[in-house]
Amino acid sequence: MIGSFFASDNACPTCRIGYQSSCQHRELVGGAQSPLLRVPLADGTLVATPDVPSADLIPHLLTLSDVMGTGWFAADAANVKPCSTVAVVGDGAVGLLGVLSAKQMGAKRISAMSRHASRQKTAREFGATDIVTERGDEGVARVKELTNGIGADSVLECVGTQESMMQAIRSARPGGFVSYVGVPHGVELDGEQLFFSHVHLHGGPAPVRRYLPELIKLVLVGKINPGKVFDLTLPLDQVAEGYRAMDERRAIKTLLQPQRG
Repeated sequence: MIGSFFASDNACPTCRIGYQSSCQHRELVGGAQSPLLRVPLADGTLVATPDVPSADLIPHLLTLSDVMGTGWFAADAANVKPCSTVAVVGDGAVGLLGVLSAKQMGAKRISAMSRHASRQKTAREFGATDIVTERGDEGVARVKELTNGIGADSVLECVGTQESMMQAIRSARPGGFVSYVGVPHGVELDGEQLFFSHVHLHGGPAPVRRYLPELIKLVLVGKINPGKVFDLTLPLDQVAEGYRAMDERRAIKTLLQPQRG
């Protein structure tokens, strides 16, 4: 069974239009890093896999509950279409899986903004055609250079800072789409600047439950392999070290394994 970080009844009007993370009866799923978990609203929250997955599939399926589901929402909310140009701001697990999602949705050119060699390599494996190491004005200029001076059709903001949000908005073409899935920290937008940018903005907590059936199928048939973002595996009792490794950029994403009794 695969769920998400928000429990939902999958039946209220908000759920029925595909925004289960804003379910009228939603509950935040906490305490999930444990051997056992009681899931609220389980009938509406969990999606069953056809069979018990093999060990090699578990990392890929595990990402669907959070980072892959969020990366997919980022691409969907940014209106990624076949043959579109895409820029991804952020090279964490969500940003990298935003690259993978954009590739799966048919984008022809995907610029991944990253300064870390290991993450650049993963971005390339997931479908990035270009790596942009510049930031701020230089990063915007580089994206526009790669898009013939126009800007990207779709920009995925996967960080949540003021700098990343402004870089995302300014990298989009007039009429382009910007999604934001990084939890905002001190982000403030200039209404007049946004008004004249002609950019669509859409984001928030990813409605992962909406996408789970499709994403499970994509993993099971081998179309996507999102578990590659797990580059460190630790036992559950070393969870603090897992967080340290991610915070210090020694790992993209840590996979925790409960001890077997």
